[in-house]
Amino acid sequence: MPNLASPEPYILAMTGFGVLVALVAWLPLALRRLPLSLPICCIGLGLGLFALPGIPFTPSPMIFPKFTEHMTEVVVIIALMGAGLKLDRSFDWREWRVTWRLLAVTMPLSIFAIAWVGGALLALPAATALLLGAALAPTDPVLASDVQVGPPKTGEEDEVRFGLTSEAGLNDGLAFPFVYFAIALAAASGSFETEWVTHWFALDILWKGIGGVAVGWLIGRATGWLTFHMPAETRIAQTGDGLIALAATFFTYGVGELLHVYGFVAVFICALTLRAAHRNHDFQRDMHDFTEQVERLVMMCLLLLFGGALLTGLLAPVGWREWAAALLILLVVRPATGLLGMIGLKATRSEKLTLAFFGIRGVGSFYYMAFAATRMEIADEARVWAIVGLVVLLSILLHGLTVTPIMRTVDRLHGRDPDADHAIVHPEDEGQTDDEDKARDDPATTPARAGA
Repeated sequence: MPNLASPEPYILAMTGFGVLVALVAWLPLALRRLPLSLPICCIGLGLGLFALPGIPFTPSPMIFPKFTEHMTEVVVIIALMGAGLKLDRSFDWREWRVTWRLLAVTMPLSIFAIAWVGGALLALPAATALLLGAALAPTDPVLASDVQVGPPKTGEEDEVRFGLTSEAGLNDGLAFPFVYFAIALAAASGSFETEWVTHWFALDILWKGIGGVAVGWLIGRATGWLTFHMPAETRIAQTGDGLIALAATFFTYGVGELLHVYGFVAVFICALTLRAAHRNHDFQRDMHDFTEQVERLVMMCLLLLFGGALLTGLLAPVGWREWAAALLILLVVRPATGLLGMIGLKATRSEKLTLAFFGIRGVGSFYYMAFAATRMEIADEARVWAIVGLVVLLSILLHGLTVTPIMRTVDRLHGRDPDADHAIVHPEDEGQTDDEDKARDDPATTPARAGA
């Protein structure tokens, strides 16, 4: 008789993974009109899983900082590719004005405000307080899918959704200089010296920032040509296989890191450039859909571990000061700095309030903390990890429970039916464009080539 009482852990893992994949496919549909988000469900599943007896693994980011760094890194870059591919709006300085305000005003103010909270309320040293600000200021491209634009060519791209998507796509990379500044400040024992500050500005702002944009643009251009514009019999779009988006994600990030530039920036710029290579092609949707499926799967795995970390003591150091700091960051710092960034913007009050409120924190914050933990001495590290975990948890709960009713209200205020299918199909974008491509590449229908 087989031993049914003690199944192999490997078989249990296979079974659980099958359930997880099924949930990845089904939960977004089930939660579509409910005031509940997929991340909330994932954390609940993680809590339930690690509450089972006999689980030998303690998923603490402090115990496994390198694993945390690399896993969150993978989740973020996949999310950045998906965010860039779904943006219908062409790159234009004026059309992206809401993005520049959120990046140039809201994010730096958020970093310094959170750092002040860390120093004044939590009594953290300057370097650690700045790290806390840099880790918690960026909004998250992974957990913010409910407030982002819809898939390519669906028409779900109002100013609020566009602003939150483009902000999340860029600010994860642009927070890096502040993380490096915190690391350098810790190495200098809190003293400012002209030599290392100049080096930080030249390397961590100019070279890595500009280099990230250049790498992303060059690889995006090359991938766009291979996908849409090389001879018809060999162009990648003919395969209908969105796997190329994942290849571009990892290749771009890898090249960026090899050249010591910001890989996060490079991946998002690559996605925007690839999207612009043939904006109306159906294959854009294939690439986005594949990327989104992979993103949801790895995100669910990560949040299961986060649920386990919560259950096994991540928030143990939290006291009233940490609760006060977390609530200040979510309910005061982001809304206030967001509204400051919106001053002078031509938008309605409801749009400005929504943009300011949905500063969702998540996977990126864990990445920056894990990245810094292997490169600097973080004062009172367990407490700082607890604060980051608390802010992320409260953000997931607060924004996850309010996103559906708030976004539906915003849609109604602007004359959009939140229950309607927003997909917009333009004949000139769909059949005509593809027919013209086929005609151009078919020798029988191209006189010049046929004659040749």
